[in-house]
Amino acid sequence: MLRRESSVIELPPHRLKIALLQPQIAPNTGNIARLCVATGSELHLVRPLGFVLSDRELKRSAMDYWPRLKLTVHDDNAAFFAEAPLEQSWFFTSKSTRGLWEGKFREGDWLIFGSETSGLSPNILETAGHRAIRIPQAPGERCLNLSTAVGIGLFEALRQVAF
Repeated sequence: MLRRESSVIELPPHRLKIALLQPQIAPNTGNIARLCVATGSELHLVRPLGFVLSDRELKRSAMDYWPRLKLTVHDDNAAFFAEAPLEQSWFFTSKSTRGLWEGKFREGDWLIFGSETSGLSPNILETAGHRAIRIPQAPGERCLNLSTAVGIGLFEALRQVAF
């Protein structure tokens, strides 16, 4: 239920988690970190990263939000997937034929995104194809910016879970 105090609308607590597998661009990850703080979502980063966590561009994008970020960094895909159950994971990819609005998000789900340059690996898509979804867009256009895609996916999941 949406909570309203005077003119402020607040999100209720939830347990949705965002995971970025091998993100490459520090400002995108910084924007996503800020989004996670603003929505009360956990952020999981899976190495190798295309930047170091002390990167100035990363911190600039996340500004003063970084100290409040619920962040977990995983050494590799194997370590990450030991924690993220397949049946609670949604894999966002431009290669899926299943649309975002077909996803039935639940409390505790993981929203998983690949890197800006290569997306999710074919191995992951082969294993998790039934949990892969695509954000609809105009025909013939390339995929969305990673931070934009995460925002769209997260707010659709929040709409279903929190409201």
